[in-house]
Amino acid sequence: MAGRTDRPGRELFAAVREKAGVDELAAVLSRWIAPIVPHDASILIATSPAVGLGIPAFSFWHQVEPGLGQALMHRFYAGQDPLPAHLLARLPLPVGVVRASAATEPPPASPHPAPAALGVGCELRVLLRDARGGVWGLLGLLRSQGGRTFDGDDIRRAARLGPVVREFLRAYVISGPLTPAAPAPPPGVVIVGPDGGIRAGTPQAGAWHERLRTCGVPEWAGPPFLAGLASHARAHGRGHSAGPPLLIGPAASYGTWIGCHAQLLEGAGAGAGAGEGGEGDVAVVLHAPAREHLLPSFCDWYGITTREREVVHHLCEGTAPKQIARQLRLSAHTVNDHIKSVLRKTGAAGRDELSTALT
Repeated sequence: MAGRTDRPGRELFAAVREKAGVDELAAVLSRWIAPIVPHDASILIATSPAVGLGIPAFSFWHQVEPGLGQALMHRFYAGQDPLPAHLLARLPLPVGVVRASAATEPPPASPHPAPAALGVGCELRVLLRDARGGVWGLLGLLRSQGGRTFDGDDIRRAARLGPVVREFLRAYVISGPLTPAAPAPPPGVVIVGPDGGIRAGTPQAGAWHERLRTCGVPEWAGPPFLAGLASHARAHGRGHSAGPPLLIGPAASYGTWIGCHAQLLEGAGAGAGAGEGGEGDVAVVLHAPAREHLLPSFCDWYGITTREREVVHHLCEGTAPKQIARQLRLSAHTVNDHIKSVLRKTGAAGRDELSTALT
């Protein structure tokens, strides 16, 4: 495969270095994959091992019509995906095929038609995981109805895409600004009703919407994303073991690191049964993430080790390197080596810029 993909691979990473937009990067990625696994449309959703694939951090869509994109997002967030990541993870190769015949009906109460009704014949999915089992995202390749179904050869070739696609995602994230040129807007709140529709929002939420729009986030992706966060929040309110739904998105996608979390409301106006985790209103908060939420994903993307992360945490607390050395039972030389390594990996000019990026 290497001989067939060297040149397109160079084009892919060159597009990242040149700060190509999301749509252009999605098109370049699809062109790189096409000679290896022919397809008609592609989807790449990304996360980091620290967060998992419950709420993806960002995504790339190529040749996917808005109606189809909304239908696929609705299935994903509603927990009605026919081939979720945890099932892919059990396969010898984390690659599988969803045929249109496996899911011809839309999910119950869904306002969106099934993918088959929108022209999808089959989808090949690749779970992007590393040697340690950490999940970095999911690649989906679509073929239209009437085309050839993905077969065993496609699956074997697709499995070999994983390392390059993971490296592409990492290169994209670290290509973003370490500290944004403009400050993030104040926290904004959107209220999502039981039907998934937006009931109200603060002016600050409007400022976040404008920030996301100017960064190239598709307008059609907003409603299913908010409905998905609300669905996860209701599940959490009913006692599921997972924590509250949380998105930590990188500056490369949103202009600044962004956090989104959702929580089921209680009391008057939250809808019947909301106090018991019913189908009430959900508050979605958009904000610059706190350091404790940002640091795990930040370290994943920048390749910062566990020990380096401990050092960074203390630096951001204002602890001097000599004190860090005492607290972590390391030599001052080792602590300084860790600091130099983190500065090199992040491109930060110094400790102050690194602390600013994380606070």
